[in-house]
Amino acid sequence: MDIVLFFEVHQPYRLRPDLHRVFPREPSFEELFYSEFDSAVFSRVAERVYRKATKIILEASREVPLKVTFSVSGLALEQIRRWAPDVLELLRELAARGVAEFVAQTYYHSLAWLIDLREFKEQVALQIKAVEELIGYRPTAAENTEFIYNNDVACAFAEMGFKAVATEGVDWVLGWRSPNYVYRSWGCDVRVLTRNYRLSDDVGFRFGARWWDQWPLTADKYAAWLDATPGDVVLIAVDYETFGEHHWPESGIHEFLRWLPREVSKRPRLKFATLTEAALRNPPRDVYDVPPWATISWADERDLSAWLGNEMQRNAFSVLRWLYPYARALGGDALRLWRLLSTSDHFYYQATKSGPAGEVHSYFSPYGSAYKAHDIYMNALAVLLSVIREKWRPQDAERLVFNDERCFHSEGVRLCSLGDLKRTDVEFKRRHKEDLMRWLTDVFLLDEASAEALLK
Repeated sequence: MDIVLFFEVHQPYRLRPDLHRVFPREPSFEELFYSEFDSAVFSRVAERVYRKATKIILEASREVPLKVTFSVSGLALEQIRRWAPDVLELLRELAARGVAEFVAQTYYHSLAWLIDLREFKEQVALQIKAVEELIGYRPTAAENTEFIYNNDVACAFAEMGFKAVATEGVDWVLGWRSPNYVYRSWGCDVRVLTRNYRLSDDVGFRFGARWWDQWPLTADKYAAWLDATPGDVVLIAVDYETFGEHHWPESGIHEFLRWLPREVSKRPRLKFATLTEAALRNPPRDVYDVPPWATISWADERDLSAWLGNEMQRNAFSVLRWLYPYARALGGDALRLWRLLSTSDHFYYQATKSGPAGEVHSYFSPYGSAYKAHDIYMNALAVLLSVIREKWRPQDAERLVFNDERCFHSEGVRLCSLGDLKRTDVEFKRRHKEDLMRWLTDVFLLDEASAEALLK
């Protein structure tokens, strides 16, 4: 049986907690984002996790045939390059020695899939480019942010040339089936590996839980569990920060990581594999069918509620989606800011859940309150809107194309761009001049003179 150890590496740029003032000009990155806090968090995580855990993996790979898989967001790579270039050297060594596979994901670890397919593919392409340039590896497998998945996600990755996709092994999707097999996506030819969330959470969440009846979890005990697990492949996917940050070194997590490869190597039935290796050398046993209206993830209840579960989150997301066409039309700094605000963490902080899920959300949030996180994020969107308005020029409106309620409807005619308007006959424009003027000024952000010129 193939054992796939999958490590998620991501560090967001957090918004400043005092983000409530009006900027008389376009604000700098440092004025919007909490750089000193991000730097402090990153430095701690780099020392406890990125250096120590990666060195442990390298050392173990010299003794046993160890293979691992990393998914590193573009934002994490930016911060690693800036604050811990030595970690990049370690990751390059893992790639060069064939120990690690690096998979693709969205550069901004964002919710782009839920907004625009073109944007999603561009963010994935940006992350691929960063992985190639900084680590020297070309990804052949992929995951969407936080394992967000449906049939259309799989097919989008298939169109981009990926051979395998990782996602969550959700009970209601699997039914009587096991997550420990390779599946094929519905509607397109791409292999799907599903995370064994029970065995993954034993490490990711329960490792340091003294109330757990299996505490302490040792490497030999865990390897025995793997050996007793039926199936072709077990995908163990956790945040890389598990190894030293979520579970501190004093918990014994580093020793667990150090000895697990050696314990697995003692069992002839078990073999480490990368995500792509396991996906391609095991036959697909069935179809993994997740329709778009039932999208899954690896968070909370295995759905989208971690980011869109309450009215605050959905309201913030609708504003982000509303601003996208304008940021896209402007490009440059405006699009970069929009993409930074599309990072899933901003919505995660706004969750109002209780119980174990709520505790996890609170653990990650730097704000102490979902309501404060929402206010800060809405202020950031207001800053983005002011940047768009400040930079907007009539020629930018030419690049706007809508496919939502901002289209103009009348007499069976549907106008969604200035190009559509220019192709409309003069009589139609005359009959609806007042409404079209309001449409051009409110939706396309044109001044009255420019709007008048388009209606002649």
